[in-house]
Formats: sequence, structure tokens, C-alpha cells
Amino acid sequence: MNRHVVILGGGITGLSSAFHLSRRFPEALITLVEKTSRFGGWISSERVQVHDGDGRTAEIVLESGPRTLRPNAKSVLELIHLLGLKNSVITTPITSSAAKDRYLQIPELQGLITLPNSLTSIFSPPMRTLFLPHVLREPAKRRNRPDGISDETVDNFMTRRFGPTFARTFGSALVHGIYAADSRKLSVRAAFPSLWAMEDRGWGSVVRGALLPNPTVSRGDYDVGDIPDMMKGVSVYSFKDGIGMLPGALATHLRNQSNVELLCDNPISSLRVADDGQLEVKLSSGQMINPTHVISALPLPVLDGLLHPTSSLPHLTASPASSVVVLNLIFPQTQPRLHPSGFGYLVPRPLSGYSPHNPGILGTVFDSCALSAQDSNAANFTKMTVMMGVPIPLLLHTPNSSHCPEDYLKVLPEPIYTRTQRHDDCIPNPMPGHLRRMEELKTALAKGAWSGRLEVIGAGVRGVSLGDCVESGKRAGESWTC
Repeated sequence: MNRHVVILGGGITGLSSAFHLSRRFPEALITLVEKTSRFGGWISSERVQVHDGDGRTAEIVLESGPRTLRPNAKSVLELIHLLGLKNSVITTPITSSAAKDRYLQIPELQGLITLPNSLTSIFSPPMRTLFLPHVLREPAKRRNRPDGISDETVDNFMTRRFGPTFARTFGSALVHGIYAADSRKLSVRAAFPSLWAMEDRGWGSVVRGALLPNPTVSRGDYDVGDIPDMMKGVSVYSFKDGIGMLPGALATHLRNQSNVELLCDNPISSLRVADDGQLEVKLSSGQMINPTHVISALPLPVLDGLLHPTSSLPHLTASPASSVVVLNLIFPQTQPRLHPSGFGYLVPRPLSGYSPHNPGILGTVFDSCALSAQDSNAANFTKMTVMMGVPIPLLLHTPNSSHCPEDYLKVLPEPIYTRTQRHDDCIPNPMPGHLRRMEELKTALAKGAWSGRLEVIGAGVRGVSLGDCVESGKRAGESWTC
């Protein structure tokens, strides 16, 4: 079979897909189409030079997308090994303050509250009242999942098992940190499947389930070399020049493959199954491609907008997406430090709910503490990143906003460097029923006009983490016969 695969979208999912498909099918032509001039999607790393008022300078890496990775994603470890990125990895050990100390900034309380990082810390104030009673009472609660339900929101789940205070304080903060979303709307089974599985495994108790062995067996078809050895004792890691090194290395590798074609600055105008059964990918330049197979790594609503009415698919617009404003701040080093040692903090949903009066901060990362090895002369500067946005929409509707809310900045000195990036619709928010809808989408792709020739992958289908996206790309086309 003279196979020609077109991959739509040059983010990390599309790049991973092109990488693995070009290896799995060396005789096939792989064409990756990206609408912009760069690959990597929301991943964006930039090294900037800064100066303080005393003649000191530094070169500092700024991230506006993902900034750290956890070593449990074997699909990413495999890319590090196969792309020769081992010597560019920088790690944060589990013994460091950046790994052990994470905080909450609860709107109605003063200061930062340290999240539990050990058994003894659970018994320290304020965790003794905020956290411990809810966790201790949970195993004694009767199984209370309503009969017949197959999904619910994160907030409903947390409220059922741990109570409304715990759900708001810890559950909403967790959702802010990963999805920049409202925990009262997000599917628990799609967003946090391990919680649902723990409740099942623990006969109705999440805490009991967490203490029991997890029977899940991971796949073993990863070529990781000795990378897992260097990840022993590591909490999170990145690269010397930021996460952007990963898509950069993938794009460089793909450009050197004889069976891969990379098309930048080529927006797609339509995708359909023609009357004669051929697949048609039309580019805005007018070029028409007739591949044998298509992989879509596009956001699902974007794909929906490209499909001809005769080739439509279900559920592509069922999940909304969060928009985020990322504010990078660099300050001269001060004494005392601007923040405690640690990774950063998250902000739960306010007691009064979301409103324009809330400053819109979802969390802040203390970058200098977690990844100082990326920067030259790092000891002379403090680097922080503030995340703002949905479910607080006000800042997102301010064109070219380049400032942090006044209530936040008034407690900080004047930064010597600021950079603001606005990412519209960057994180898909799976609503309850998402897993069922994705199974129905998979069924629709397998039959009828598409007949298994189109695969839809990426963050909008299963998992929004970088590891999930790389894994999704690795599994693309596995069902195709050689």
C-alpha cells in the first residue's frame, strides 16, 4: 500500500505523531501541516537578557506554556532518549524545597498556607483544621455515589466524599492549576480518572482506595535507554533552554527524515471525504492533498470548523476551553526574598464565587526556586510567573493587557522585566460525559465515509498534560495494518 499520512497541527501532539509514524511506516510519506511559522503549539520558551540598576546582568529563560515535566510520563522519556536530549535535562530533586513546599493562597485568609508534604505536617496548623478532619472522616462515610451515574463534576465528587469546604479549598485550586477552569463544571472521570478509580477500589472510599495497590499495568513498549536512572529521586524536570527544546528537537529531527514533509504557514481550509471516497485536505494556498490517512491533532472545535457538512463528526464542540494570561516577572534579588522557598501557590475559588472584583489570579510559580539552573547569574534575580484568566473573564477581555492586578502588584517591588502572553482557548475542559462522547466519536470515525482513515487525537480527546499529548501522538495509527 502506498500510504500517505497528513497530520493536521504542529503542536507537541502532531510532532509526536509525525515522529512515531515516520518510524513505524518508513515507506510512507508523512506530511505535517501547521498554520503558523513555528512548531510547538502552546509550548513557548524564550531566553531574555535583563539588567538591574547596579550593573548586573543575566540571561533568563521565560516560559509562557508548560514549564516542568514529571518523570512518570514514559512517552516523554522515550523522546529524550531517542532525540539525544539527555545532556540538556535539568532536574529538581524530591528533597528540594521546590518539590516539598507548595502553597495555597486562600482569598479569605492572610498569607500563604503550606500544603501537607508529610504525615506530621497534616497535624500542624492550619492543616489540622482545614485538611485533616475531612480526610479522617471520609473512610467512615458510607458509599454515596448515586445509583446509575457514570460521571459527575469534580466539585460534586469532592463534596460527596470530603464536604463542600474541602471541595472548594483544595478541589477548585487543583483544577485552577491544571485546567484554569471551574471545578463545578469539569468532569471528574475525564480530568482526574484516578479519583474515580480510587473510590471504586476502596468500596466507596477515596482514602481507602488510595491506600490499596493500583492494579493498572502500564504498557512497556518504550525505548527509554538509561533515562529512568537519571530520573530517580526527581520531582520535576525541564531543559536548559526550557520546554521548547523538546518540540524544537522533534522538528529538527523530522526535517532530516526523507519520508517527512513539514509545511509551515499553511492554514487548512477544509477536510472532507469526496464523492469518489478519497480524502481531501485543502490548504488556504489552494493546494489540494489526497492522503490515504489523516491524523488531526487540532483542537476539536477547530476541526469541526474545517469539516464539510457531508463529513461531519459528533461531539467536536461539546467541550469549552479555558483561556489564560501568563505574566512573567523578573525582579532584582532582595532581602528578605520576595517569596518563601517552594514551587509556588494556587488560589482556590473565592467564597463569594467568581466576579469581576476578584483579581483573576489562578496561581503563581516561583520559577527561580524550581529551575534556577536554566539561568545565568540567577542568584541576583527573582523570576516568577503569574497565571490569570478563566473562570475570571475580566482580564481576558482587556486588549493587550500587560499588567498584573493592582492588589497583587502593590505588595511587590517594581519588576525590571515583564512579559505578558495571552492564550485563548488553550486548555480543553472536558464536561461530564466526556469519555462516553469520545467513545461515540471513535465509533463514528471507524465506520461510514471515514472508515478508520481519520484519527482524532490530542488534549481535547484524552488528557491535557504534555505527557498525555506525546502519548497520544505515539499511539496514532497503531490500528493500521503494515
